[in-house]
Amino acid sequence: MTPSITAATARRILTQLRHDRRTVAMMALVPTLVMILLYYVIGDQRAFNAWTPVLLCVFPFLVMFLVTSIATLRERTSGTLERLMASPLGKLDLLLGYGLAFGLMAAVQVTLVLAVSLTWLGFELGAPVWPLVVVALGNALLGTALGLLCSAFARTEFQAVQFMPVVMLPQLLLGGIFVPRDQMAAVLEWISNALPMSYAIEAMKLAAAAGAEGDFWRDVAVVAGSAVLALLLGAATLRRRTP
Repeated sequence: MTPSITAATARRILTQLRHDRRTVAMMALVPTLVMILLYYVIGDQRAFNAWTPVLLCVFPFLVMFLVTSIATLRERTSGTLERLMASPLGKLDLLLGYGLAFGLMAAVQVTLVLAVSLTWLGFELGAPVWPLVVVALGNALLGTALGLLCSAFARTEFQAVQFMPVVMLPQLLLGGIFVPRDQMAAVLEWISNALPMSYAIEAMKLAAAAGAEGDFWRDVAVVAGSAVLALLLGAATLRRRTP
């Protein structure tokens, strides 16, 4: 891995995103619009305050997973990845470059959502803002890493999209959003303990209620470790071309 090559890869991806306005709009604006819609659908400030931390956790993961898996597959099917891999670019350089570029987009996304939620929508936060940003960015990097990993097993963009419910739904259902994890059946609780989204949701709830206290840093470490593991697995399974 070479830092200069990693930085050049991140700049190349950001340049591509700058010319793809639809993708930028989906990444930056759609979560904010959904948050505004949710506010008016719920119509209750207390319920909105309870749901906002969860959505701040889910949005970065979902959007980054979808965009990264499709973008990586597109580069492979078009032959761009094969040409890049013939250069001094290493696999980790490519994957970390993606992580840096989409991490920056995640920061923009989270900033917009938080700014609108805290001002226009009246989201009441009982702690500093920065722990929420830390968790959201960590979850965005996790989504990016898992998107890179899953793209290795897809041959078409449609197949890449099909991985989204496979990866997303179990983590949403077992992450403690609808039912507290300690009230689940023993088998489901064991599965929940192995899913990184469970720790991201718990960390976001802790960040919104009390800031960086309690088990916050443990949960953040689990999310970060899962992202690193997914990146390493992505580097091991990355292919130059789609058969």
